[in-house]
Amino acid sequence: MTRHTTQVASGGAGGVRHGNLPRTALTALAPSVWGTTYVVTTELLPEGHPLFAGFLRALPAGLIALALTRTLPRGAWWGKAAALGVLNIGLFLPLLFFAAERLPGGVAATLAAAQPLVVAVLAVTVLHERLSLWRLLWGVTGVVGVGLVVIGPNAALDTVGVVAGLAGAVTMALGVTLTKRWGRPAGVGATTFAGWQLTAGGLFLLPLTFLAEGAPPAIDLPAALGYLWLGLVGGLITYALWFQGITSLPVASVAVLALLSPLVAAVLGVIVLDQTLGPIQLVGFALSLAAIVAGQLPPRTRARTRTRTRTRTRARPRTPGHDSVSTPTPSPEGTPR
Repeated sequence: MTRHTTQVASGGAGGVRHGNLPRTALTALAPSVWGTTYVVTTELLPEGHPLFAGFLRALPAGLIALALTRTLPRGAWWGKAAALGVLNIGLFLPLLFFAAERLPGGVAATLAAAQPLVVAVLAVTVLHERLSLWRLLWGVTGVVGVGLVVIGPNAALDTVGVVAGLAGAVTMALGVTLTKRWGRPAGVGATTFAGWQLTAGGLFLLPLTFLAEGAPPAIDLPAALGYLWLGLVGGLITYALWFQGITSLPVASVAVLALLSPLVAAVLGVIVLDQTLGPIQLVGFALSLAAIVAGQLPPRTRARTRTRTRTRTRARPRTPGHDSVSTPTPSPEGTPR
C-alpha cells in the first residue's frame, strides 16, 4: 500500500495525475519565463556578450541561494551537483548561444525542442523505463510544431551550428535524466538544489566567458534590469521550480514542457516586437500545445492494459456448481467462521 501511494503521489512512470496538476503548472512556469530571454536580450542587454549574460544568470543566483539556505553538498553530492550544474547550465548555455549565433533563431529553437525526444530515449538507458511510442510520437509532433512556428522560409543551415544545437539538446536532456535518477538528498530543498547547480554552472562559465568575450560590457539601467530579471527570476526562481518538477513528476512529462519556451518567445515577438503569426505558424502553435498537453497524459498502451485487466477481472467465470449467492458451509463446533 505504501509503495502504491508513493507512486501515485509522485506521478509514477505514466502521466500527471489530477493531484499533480498544480505542481505541473508551477514547473511549466520555468520554460515560460525562459521564453522571455530572447526579448530581454535583444531589447535590454548589450550586444555581443551572450556568455556574460549566461554567467550572470547562473553564478550570482547560485551564490544567493547558498547564502539563504547555508547548505553545502556532502560526500558524493559534491561530484553529482557539479556534473548536473555543468550539464544543465554550464554546457547547455554556451551551446545554445553558439547555435543561435550560427543559425537563425527559429532553427536553433527547433533543435532545442528535440530535448523531449532525447529524454524519451535516455529514460530507457538511464532510468530503465520501457520505450514509450506515445512519448516519441508527441515529441516529434512538438518538434514539428515548434519548427512551423519559428522557422522562416529563408532559414539557412550551418553544419557547426546544427551540431551545437543538437549537442545542447542532448546535454540538457542528459542533465534532466540524471537529475531524475539521482533525485535530491534527504532534507535538501529545491532552492538549495538549484543553488548548487547554478553555482557549479556559473563557475564553469567564468573562465569561458572572459576568455571568449574579454572584459564585461558597460551596464546601464535597462541592462541592469535585464540581468536582474534573467538572474533572479529566470535563474534562481525558475530553476528551483524546474528541479522540483523533475524530481517529483515523470521525467518525460517535464521534458515536453520545455516546448513552452519557444512558444512564449513567439507570442512576445507578436506583442513586443510587432511580429505576426501566419496560418502555418498558428497550426504549428496548435500542434505544439497538443504535444505539451498529451505529454502530461499516461501512455495509451498502459491505459489499455489496465482497462483489459479490469475487464478480465469483472468477466471472470464463476466456479461451476456455485450460485451467485453462496450458502455458508457449516463449520465444526468451536472453529471460527
